[in-house]
Amino acid sequence: MKDGGRLAAAIEVLTEVENRHRPVQASLKDWGTSHRFAGSGDRTAIGNLVFDALRNRASLAALMKDTSPRAVVLATYALTWEKGLEALAQVLEQDRHAPEPLTAGETESLAGNGAAEMTLWDQADIPQWVWPEFEALFGVDAVREGNALATRAPIDLRVNTLKADRDKVLKRISHTGAAATKLSPIGARIVAKPGPGRLPHIQAEEGFQKGWFELQDEASQLAASLAQARPGEQVLDYCAGGGGKTLALAASMQNKGQLYAYDADRLRLAPIHDRLKRAGVRNIQVRDPASSTLEDLKGQMDLVFIDAPCTGTGVWRRRPDSKWRLAEKALGDRIEDQRTVLQRARDYVKAGGRLAYVTCSLLPQENQHQIDWFLKENEDFELVSLSEAWKDLFPGQPQPKYASPRGEMLFTPASTDTDGFFVALLKRRT
Repeated sequence: MKDGGRLAAAIEVLTEVENRHRPVQASLKDWGTSHRFAGSGDRTAIGNLVFDALRNRASLAALMKDTSPRAVVLATYALTWEKGLEALAQVLEQDRHAPEPLTAGETESLAGNGAAEMTLWDQADIPQWVWPEFEALFGVDAVREGNALATRAPIDLRVNTLKADRDKVLKRISHTGAAATKLSPIGARIVAKPGPGRLPHIQAEEGFQKGWFELQDEASQLAASLAQARPGEQVLDYCAGGGGKTLALAASMQNKGQLYAYDADRLRLAPIHDRLKRAGVRNIQVRDPASSTLEDLKGQMDLVFIDAPCTGTGVWRRRPDSKWRLAEKALGDRIEDQRTVLQRARDYVKAGGRLAYVTCSLLPQENQHQIDWFLKENEDFELVSLSEAWKDLFPGQPQPKYASPRGEMLFTPASTDTDGFFVALLKRRT
Protein backbone atom coordinates (compact mmCIF):
# COMPACT_ATOMS: atom_id res chain seq x y z
CA MET A 1 0.00 0.00 0.00
CA LYS A 2 1.02 3.59 -0.63
CA ASP A 3 0.53 6.36 1.88
CA GLY A 4 -2.75 7.42 0.29
CA GLY A 5 -4.33 4.04 0.95
CA ARG A 6 -2.94 4.02 4.49
CA LEU A 7 -4.49 7.42 5.16
CA ALA A 8 -7.85 6.23 3.86
CA ALA A 9 -7.65 3.12 6.04
CA ALA A 10 -6.77 5.13 9.14
CA ILE A 11 -9.75 7.44 8.55
CA GLU A 12 -12.01 4.40 8.11
CA VAL A 13 -10.81 2.79 11.34
CA LEU A 14 -11.02 5.99 13.37
CA THR A 15 -14.54 6.65 12.04
CA GLU A 16 -15.64 3.22 13.25
CA VAL A 17 -14.02 3.77 16.64
CA GLU A 18 -15.88 7.04 17.11
CA ASN A 19 -19.24 6.13 15.58
CA ARG A 20 -19.56 2.66 17.07
CA HIS A 21 -17.63 3.37 20.29
CA ARG A 22 -15.42 0.36 19.70
CA PRO A 23 -11.99 -0.28 21.23
CA VAL A 24 -9.35 0.84 18.76
CA GLN A 25 -7.48 -2.47 18.82
CA ALA A 26 -10.63 -4.37 17.90
CA SER A 27 -11.34 -2.03 14.99
CA LEU A 28 -7.77 -2.32 13.71
CA LYS A 29 -7.88 -6.10 13.95
CA ASP A 30 -11.18 -6.27 12.05
CA TRP A 31 -9.83 -3.96 9.36
CA GLY A 32 -6.77 -6.18 8.91
CA THR A 33 -8.94 -9.31 8.70
CA SER A 34 -11.12 -7.81 5.96
CA HIS A 35 -8.14 -6.38 4.02
CA ARG A 36 -5.71 -9.30 3.88
CA PHE A 37 -3.77 -7.73 1.02
CA ALA A 38 -2.30 -5.26 3.53
CA GLY A 39 1.15 -6.33 4.70
CA SER A 40 2.49 -6.10 8.24
CA GLY A 41 4.22 -2.81 7.41
CA ASP A 42 0.93 -1.39 6.16
CA ARG A 43 -0.93 -2.50 9.29
CA THR A 44 1.76 -0.99 11.50
CA ALA A 45 1.64 2.35 9.66
CA ILE A 46 -2.17 2.46 9.79
CA GLY A 47 -2.16 1.63 13.49
CA ASN A 48 0.43 4.33 14.16
CA LEU A 49 -1.66 6.89 12.29
CA VAL A 50 -4.76 5.97 14.27
CA PHE A 51 -3.03 6.00 17.66
CA ASP A 52 -1.16 9.24 16.98
CA ALA A 53 -4.39 10.87 15.80
CA LEU A 54 -6.03 9.87 19.09
CA ARG A 55 -3.06 11.03 21.16
CA ASN A 56 -3.23 14.53 19.67
CA ARG A 57 -6.91 14.66 18.76
CA ALA A 58 -7.83 17.83 20.65
CA SER A 59 -4.94 20.00 19.49
CA LEU A 60 -5.13 18.82 15.88
CA ALA A 61 -8.91 19.24 15.73
CA ALA A 62 -8.58 22.76 17.13
CA LEU A 63 -5.90 23.59 14.58
CA MET A 64 -8.00 22.20 11.72
CA LYS A 65 -11.23 23.71 13.11
CA ASP A 66 -12.70 20.29 12.40
CA THR A 67 -13.12 17.30 14.74
CA SER A 68 -13.71 14.71 12.01
CA PRO A 69 -11.46 11.64 11.67
CA ARG A 70 -10.40 12.86 8.24
CA ALA A 71 -9.18 16.22 9.55
CA VAL A 72 -7.29 14.69 12.47
CA VAL A 73 -5.66 11.92 10.41
CA LEU A 74 -4.52 14.31 7.67
CA ALA A 75 -3.10 16.67 10.30
CA THR A 76 -1.31 13.73 11.95
CA TYR A 77 0.40 12.86 8.67
CA ALA A 78 1.35 16.43 7.75
CA LEU A 79 2.20 17.81 11.20
CA THR A 80 2.78 15.11 13.81
CA TRP A 81 4.68 12.92 11.34
CA GLU A 82 6.26 16.05 9.85
CA LYS A 83 5.59 15.04 6.25
CA GLY A 84 4.49 18.57 5.44
CA LEU A 85 1.60 20.13 3.57
CA GLU A 86 3.14 19.74 0.12
CA ALA A 87 3.79 16.01 0.54
CA LEU A 88 0.28 15.43 1.88
CA ALA A 89 -1.31 17.31 -1.02
CA GLN A 90 0.74 15.28 -3.48
CA VAL A 91 -0.26 11.96 -1.91
CA LEU A 92 -3.94 12.88 -1.99
CA GLU A 93 -3.80 13.94 -5.63
CA GLN A 94 -1.70 11.11 -7.06
CA ASP A 95 -2.88 7.98 -5.24
CA ARG A 96 -6.22 6.69 -6.49
CA HIS A 97 -6.80 4.91 -3.16
CA ALA A 98 -6.26 8.11 -1.18
CA PRO A 99 -8.96 10.25 0.44
CA GLU A 100 -10.31 13.26 -1.45
CA PRO A 101 -7.81 16.10 -2.14
CA LEU A 102 -7.44 18.89 0.39
CA THR A 103 -10.08 21.57 0.53
CA ALA A 104 -9.12 25.21 0.62
CA GLY A 105 -10.03 25.36 4.31
CA GLU A 106 -7.89 22.32 5.14
CA THR A 107 -4.96 23.75 3.23
CA GLU A 108 -5.27 27.04 5.09
CA SER A 109 -5.45 25.32 8.48
CA LEU A 110 -2.46 23.08 7.79
CA ALA A 111 -0.41 26.00 6.56
CA GLY A 112 -1.23 28.28 9.49
CA ASN A 113 -0.60 28.34 13.23
CA GLY A 114 -3.80 28.15 15.22
CA ALA A 115 -2.14 27.51 18.58
CA ALA A 116 -2.92 31.01 19.86
CA GLU A 117 -6.65 30.29 19.44
CA MET A 118 -6.55 27.02 21.38
CA THR A 119 -7.74 26.53 24.91
CA LEU A 120 -5.13 25.29 27.34
CA TRP A 121 -6.77 21.86 27.51
CA ASP A 122 -6.68 21.59 23.72
CA GLN A 123 -3.00 22.55 23.73
CA ALA A 124 -2.40 19.84 26.33
CA ASP A 125 -4.61 17.28 24.55
CA ILE A 126 -6.53 16.72 27.78
CA PRO A 127 -10.33 16.33 28.07
CA GLN A 128 -11.86 19.61 29.19
CA TRP A 129 -13.52 18.17 32.30
CA VAL A 130 -10.17 16.80 33.53
CA TRP A 131 -8.28 20.06 33.00
CA PRO A 132 -9.08 21.86 36.31
CA GLU A 133 -7.61 19.03 38.40
CA PHE A 134 -4.74 18.64 35.98
CA GLU A 135 -3.88 22.33 36.14
CA ALA A 136 -4.23 22.41 39.93
CA LEU A 137 -1.76 19.53 40.22
CA PHE A 138 0.87 20.62 37.71
CA GLY A 139 0.43 24.40 37.60
CA VAL A 140 2.53 26.07 34.88
CA ASP A 141 3.73 22.62 33.75
CA ALA A 142 0.23 21.34 33.03
CA VAL A 143 0.41 21.80 29.24
CA ARG A 144 3.88 20.26 29.17
CA GLU A 145 2.66 17.24 31.13
CA GLY A 146 -0.31 16.86 28.79
CA ASN A 147 1.95 17.04 25.75
CA ALA A 148 4.16 14.31 27.21
CA LEU A 149 1.08 12.13 27.73
CA ALA A 150 0.33 12.58 24.02
CA THR A 151 3.64 11.11 22.83
CA ARG A 152 4.42 7.51 21.95
CA ALA A 153 5.52 5.30 24.82
CA PRO A 154 8.69 3.23 24.66
CA ILE A 155 8.94 -0.50 25.32
CA ASP A 156 10.30 -0.93 28.84
CA LEU A 157 11.64 -4.22 30.14
CA ARG A 158 12.32 -5.39 33.69
CA VAL A 159 15.24 -7.75 34.05
CA ASN A 160 14.27 -10.86 36.03
CA THR A 161 17.08 -10.95 38.58
CA LEU A 162 16.18 -14.54 39.47
CA LYS A 163 17.60 -15.59 36.10
CA ALA A 164 19.71 -12.80 34.59
CA ASP A 165 21.32 -9.40 35.07
CA ARG A 166 20.91 -6.25 33.00
CA ASP A 167 24.24 -6.55 31.18
CA LYS A 168 23.36 -10.06 30.06
CA VAL A 169 19.94 -8.98 28.79
CA LEU A 170 21.23 -5.87 27.01
CA LYS A 171 23.90 -7.90 25.25
CA ARG A 172 21.39 -10.52 24.10
CA ILE A 173 18.91 -7.96 22.71
CA SER A 174 21.45 -5.40 21.48
CA HIS A 175 20.01 -5.68 17.94
CA THR A 176 16.78 -4.04 19.18
CA GLY A 177 18.52 -0.83 20.24
CA ALA A 178 17.68 -1.41 23.91
CA ALA A 179 19.55 0.68 26.48
CA ALA A 180 19.60 0.89 30.27
CA THR A 181 16.77 2.86 31.89
CA LYS A 182 17.74 6.06 33.72
CA LEU A 183 16.10 5.34 37.08
CA SER A 184 15.42 1.64 37.46
CA PRO A 185 18.66 -0.34 37.93
CA ILE A 186 16.99 -3.43 36.49
CA GLY A 187 15.27 -1.83 33.50
CA ALA A 188 15.93 -1.62 29.77
CA ARG A 189 14.24 0.60 27.19
CA ILE A 190 13.58 0.49 23.47
CA VAL A 191 12.66 3.98 22.30
CA ALA A 192 9.57 4.38 20.12
CA LYS A 193 10.23 5.00 16.43
CA PRO A 194 8.56 7.94 14.64
CA GLY A 195 6.04 7.90 11.81
CA PRO A 196 5.34 4.44 10.36
CA GLY A 197 8.27 2.89 12.29
CA ARG A 198 7.75 -0.51 13.84
CA LEU A 199 8.98 -1.59 17.26
CA PRO A 200 10.48 -5.08 17.62
CA HIS A 201 8.29 -7.99 18.71
CA ILE A 202 10.16 -8.36 21.97
CA GLN A 203 8.08 -11.30 23.22
CA ALA A 204 9.48 -13.40 20.37
CA GLU A 205 13.01 -12.93 21.69
CA GLU A 206 14.79 -15.94 23.16
CA GLY A 207 15.53 -14.01 26.35
CA PHE A 208 11.83 -13.40 26.92
CA GLN A 209 10.98 -17.05 26.32
CA LYS A 210 13.65 -18.05 28.85
CA GLY A 211 12.24 -15.68 31.46
CA TRP A 212 15.20 -13.30 31.55
CA PHE A 213 12.95 -10.24 31.33
CA GLU A 214 9.35 -9.09 31.39
CA LEU A 215 7.57 -6.16 29.77
CA GLN A 216 7.01 -3.55 32.49
CA ASP A 217 7.10 0.25 32.39
CA GLU A 218 9.93 1.82 34.34
CA ALA A 219 7.54 3.61 36.74
CA SER A 220 5.83 0.32 37.49
CA GLN A 221 9.24 -1.17 38.28
CA LEU A 222 9.97 1.73 40.63
CA ALA A 223 6.62 1.30 42.35
CA ALA A 224 7.29 -2.38 43.02
CA SER A 225 10.79 -1.58 44.34
CA LEU A 226 9.51 1.16 46.66
CA ALA A 227 7.12 -1.32 48.30
CA GLN A 228 10.31 -2.96 49.64
CA ALA A 229 9.23 -6.60 49.65
CA ARG A 230 12.04 -8.39 51.47
CA PRO A 231 13.33 -11.98 51.44
CA GLY A 232 11.55 -14.12 54.00
CA GLU A 233 8.49 -11.87 54.36
CA GLN A 234 4.81 -12.72 54.02
CA VAL A 235 3.42 -10.60 51.18
CA LEU A 236 -0.03 -10.31 49.60
CA ASP A 237 -0.49 -8.82 46.13
CA TYR A 238 -4.17 -8.03 46.55
CA CYS A 239 -4.93 -6.85 42.99
CA ALA A 240 -2.45 -9.04 41.11
CA GLY A 241 -4.11 -9.00 37.70
CA GLY A 242 -1.85 -10.62 35.11
CA GLY A 243 1.03 -10.69 37.57
CA GLY A 244 3.48 -8.07 36.29
CA LYS A 245 4.13 -6.48 39.68
CA THR A 246 3.74 -9.85 41.41
CA LEU A 247 6.77 -11.10 39.51
CA ALA A 248 8.71 -7.96 40.41
CA LEU A 249 7.88 -8.45 44.10
CA ALA A 250 8.95 -12.11 43.91
CA ALA A 251 12.31 -11.11 42.44
CA SER A 252 12.81 -8.56 45.24
CA MET A 253 12.14 -11.37 47.71
CA GLN A 254 14.73 -13.60 45.97
CA ASN A 255 12.26 -16.51 46.01
CA LYS A 256 12.35 -16.50 49.83
CA GLY A 257 9.30 -16.10 52.05
CA GLN A 258 5.75 -16.39 50.77
CA LEU A 259 3.94 -14.23 48.23
CA TYR A 260 0.21 -14.61 47.71
CA ALA A 261 -1.30 -13.46 44.40
CA TYR A 262 -4.99 -12.60 44.45
CA ASP A 263 -7.44 -10.72 42.27
CA ALA A 264 -11.21 -10.46 42.60
CA ASP A 265 -11.46 -10.96 38.81
CA ARG A 266 -10.23 -14.47 38.12
CA LEU A 267 -10.06 -13.82 34.36
CA ARG A 268 -7.48 -11.09 34.93
CA LEU A 269 -5.52 -13.52 37.09
CA ALA A 270 -5.47 -16.31 34.49
CA PRO A 271 -2.23 -15.36 32.62
CA ILE A 272 -0.17 -15.41 35.82
CA HIS A 273 0.47 -19.16 35.84
CA ASP A 274 2.46 -19.26 32.59
CA ARG A 275 4.39 -16.17 33.60
CA LEU A 276 5.37 -17.66 36.96
CA LYS A 277 6.70 -20.79 35.30
CA ARG A 278 8.70 -18.85 32.72
CA ALA A 279 10.17 -16.53 35.37
CA GLY A 280 11.29 -19.37 37.65
CA VAL A 281 9.31 -18.07 40.63
CA ARG A 282 8.81 -20.61 43.42
CA ASN A 283 7.49 -18.63 46.38
CA ILE A 284 4.04 -17.66 45.08
CA GLN A 285 0.64 -19.09 45.96
CA VAL A 286 -2.10 -18.03 43.54
CA ARG A 287 -5.39 -17.64 45.38
CA ASP A 288 -8.24 -18.08 42.89
CA PRO A 289 -11.30 -16.19 44.21
CA ALA A 290 -13.57 -18.93 42.89
CA SER A 291 -11.97 -21.72 44.90
CA SER A 292 -10.21 -20.19 47.91
CA THR A 293 -10.39 -17.38 50.44
CA LEU A 294 -7.91 -15.13 52.19
CA GLU A 295 -9.31 -15.65 55.68
CA ASP A 296 -6.15 -17.39 56.90
CA LEU A 297 -4.05 -14.37 55.92
CA LYS A 298 -5.82 -11.75 58.06
CA GLY A 299 -3.42 -9.92 60.31
CA GLN A 300 -0.47 -11.99 59.03
CA MET A 301 1.10 -9.96 56.21
CA ASP A 302 4.34 -7.99 56.43
CA LEU A 303 3.30 -6.23 53.22
CA VAL A 304 0.03 -5.89 51.35
CA PHE A 305 0.50 -4.46 47.86
CA ILE A 306 -2.47 -2.77 46.18
CA ASP A 307 -2.26 -2.00 42.47
CA ALA A 308 -5.62 -0.28 42.70
CA PRO A 309 -8.26 -0.14 39.96
CA CYS A 310 -8.12 3.36 38.49
CA THR A 311 -8.93 5.54 35.48
CA GLY A 312 -5.55 4.85 33.86
CA THR A 313 -4.85 8.52 33.16
CA GLY A 314 -1.15 7.84 33.65
CA VAL A 315 -1.00 5.41 30.73
CA TRP A 316 -2.74 7.53 28.11
CA ARG A 317 0.41 7.29 25.96
CA ARG A 318 -0.27 3.57 25.56
CA ARG A 319 -4.08 3.72 25.49
CA PRO A 320 -4.96 7.03 23.86
CA ASP A 321 -8.51 5.98 23.01
CA SER A 322 -9.28 5.64 26.74
CA LYS A 323 -8.43 9.34 27.19
CA TRP A 324 -11.49 10.39 25.25
CA ARG A 325 -13.79 7.66 26.59
CA LEU A 326 -13.19 8.51 30.24
CA ALA A 327 -16.26 10.03 31.92
CA GLU A 328 -16.74 11.71 35.28
CA LYS A 329 -18.99 8.87 36.39
CA ALA A 330 -16.19 6.38 35.72
CA LEU A 331 -13.91 8.42 37.98
CA GLY A 332 -16.51 8.33 40.72
CA ASP A 333 -16.87 4.56 40.34
CA ARG A 334 -13.12 4.04 40.56
CA ILE A 335 -12.91 6.16 43.71
CA GLU A 336 -15.49 3.92 45.37
CA ASP A 337 -13.69 0.80 44.14
CA GLN A 338 -10.40 2.06 45.57
CA ARG A 339 -11.90 2.75 48.97
CA THR A 340 -13.47 -0.69 49.07
CA VAL A 341 -10.16 -2.32 48.17
CA LEU A 342 -8.24 -0.27 50.75
CA GLN A 343 -10.63 -1.14 53.55
CA ARG A 344 -10.60 -4.83 52.71
CA ALA A 345 -6.84 -5.05 52.19
CA ARG A 346 -6.00 -3.34 55.48
CA ASP A 347 -7.29 -6.34 57.42
CA TYR A 348 -4.43 -8.51 56.16
CA VAL A 349 -1.66 -6.19 57.42
CA LYS A 350 -0.12 -7.27 60.71
CA ALA A 351 0.95 -4.85 63.44
CA GLY A 352 4.11 -3.15 62.19
CA GLY A 353 3.34 -4.28 58.62
CA ARG A 354 3.07 -2.09 55.52
CA LEU A 355 0.37 -1.29 53.00
CA ALA A 356 1.54 -0.09 49.57
CA TYR A 357 -1.03 1.81 47.51
CA VAL A 358 -0.25 2.24 43.81
CA THR A 359 -2.23 3.59 40.85
CA CYS A 360 -1.43 4.33 37.21
CA SER A 361 -3.42 7.55 37.55
CA LEU A 362 -2.35 11.19 37.79
CA LEU A 363 -5.59 12.49 39.30
CA PRO A 364 -5.37 13.62 42.96
CA GLN A 365 -8.85 12.19 43.65
CA GLU A 366 -7.46 8.70 43.10
CA ASN A 367 -4.13 9.34 44.80
CA GLN A 368 -3.42 11.89 47.54
CA HIS A 369 -7.11 12.34 48.35
CA GLN A 370 -7.53 8.61 48.86
CA ILE A 371 -4.59 8.52 51.26
CA ASP A 372 -6.16 11.44 53.18
CA TRP A 373 -9.45 9.55 53.37
CA PHE A 374 -7.82 6.28 54.44
CA LEU A 375 -5.78 7.85 57.22
CA LYS A 376 -8.88 9.60 58.55
CA GLU A 377 -10.81 6.32 58.57
CA ASN A 378 -7.94 4.21 59.94
CA GLU A 379 -6.11 5.92 62.78
CA ASP A 380 -3.97 2.82 63.40
CA PHE A 381 -2.12 3.51 60.12
CA GLU A 382 0.45 6.19 59.38
CA LEU A 383 2.05 7.40 56.17
CA VAL A 384 5.69 6.41 55.66
CA SER A 385 7.93 8.79 53.71
CA LEU A 386 9.51 7.14 50.68
CA SER A 387 12.43 9.57 50.61
CA GLU A 388 14.88 7.39 52.56
CA ALA A 389 13.88 4.29 50.62
CA TRP A 390 14.53 6.19 47.37
CA LYS A 391 18.04 7.12 48.49
CA ASP A 392 18.79 3.50 49.40
CA LEU A 393 17.26 1.91 46.32
CA PHE A 394 18.37 4.45 43.72
CA PRO A 395 21.57 6.07 45.05
CA GLY A 396 22.65 9.19 43.23
CA GLN A 397 19.29 9.67 41.51
CA PRO A 398 17.37 12.87 42.32
CA GLN A 399 13.97 12.33 43.84
CA PRO A 400 10.97 12.71 41.52
CA LYS A 401 9.82 16.28 40.97
CA TYR A 402 6.38 15.45 42.35
CA ALA A 403 7.51 13.68 45.53
CA SER A 404 5.24 15.16 48.21
CA PRO A 405 6.66 16.68 51.42
CA ARG A 406 4.87 14.01 53.44
CA GLY A 407 6.27 11.09 51.46
CA GLU A 408 4.20 9.97 48.47
CA MET A 409 5.72 9.88 44.99
CA LEU A 410 4.22 10.66 41.60
CA PHE A 411 5.96 9.74 38.35
CA THR A 412 4.94 11.43 35.09
CA PRO A 413 5.98 11.26 31.42
CA ALA A 414 7.33 14.83 31.45
CA SER A 415 9.16 14.72 34.79
CA THR A 416 10.54 11.16 34.88
CA ASP A 417 10.07 10.01 31.27
CA THR A 418 7.84 7.15 32.43
CA ASP A 419 4.17 6.32 32.54
CA GLY A 420 2.20 8.16 35.21
CA PHE A 421 2.26 6.28 38.53
CA PHE A 422 1.46 7.18 42.12
CA VAL A 423 3.02 5.35 45.09
CA ALA A 424 2.27 5.66 48.81
CA LEU A 425 3.41 3.45 51.69
CA LEU A 426 1.51 3.16 54.96
CA LYS A 427 2.44 1.37 58.19
CA ARG A 428 0.11 -0.24 60.71
CA ARG A 429 1.01 0.80 64.23
CA THR A 430 -1.13 -1.70 66.13
